[in-house]
Amino acid sequence: MRRNVQVDFTVNGEQTEASFAPYKTLLEVLREDLALTGTKHGCELGECGACALLIDGEPQLSCLVLAIECADRAIDTVEGMGRGAELHPLQAAFADLGAAQCGYCTPGILMTAKALLEKEPSPSRERIKEAISGNLCRCTGYQQIFEAIEEAARRLRAEATERLRAQAPGGMEHEGHR
Repeated sequence: MRRNVQVDFTVNGEQTEASFAPYKTLLEVLREDLALTGTKHGCELGECGACALLIDGEPQLSCLVLAIECADRAIDTVEGMGRGAELHPLQAAFADLGAAQCGYCTPGILMTAKALLEKEPSPSRERIKEAISGNLCRCTGYQQIFEAIEEAARRLRAEATERLRAQAPGGMEHEGHR
């Protein structure tokens, strides 16, 4: 008889403890045990990218990772992307530019793109194509996806510039306008 294992990890910034069978994948634990169903169950072979998420900031295919391997690691899923009630700029750009059709591949693409933009704030179109090459989409033809990632990169750079202006001497933050 197999016993469950207890594992502590951080999921979307919150310390989480889960008990599960040691053979379960991270995808299964997230969806079945933690009710985080944004990460999609696709091919289970690591070929479609629907289950992509971030482990310690790096894109990983959760169907290929045993959950027990994630002890004391940081896991980020699409559920953790938003900023309270506000969408992450990637999510907003996908909605604004029609980059999500059926939506099945979207969480994996969003997480992969998020990792890219955190490392490379101004990626070229070729770099975007390369980064999401493991994420398959049957609906869009990818053009809208590439455009949405480029738009999100512009929005994120604009936010960063605005934050720097606010923090600069004479900026709004120093004038008591928060």
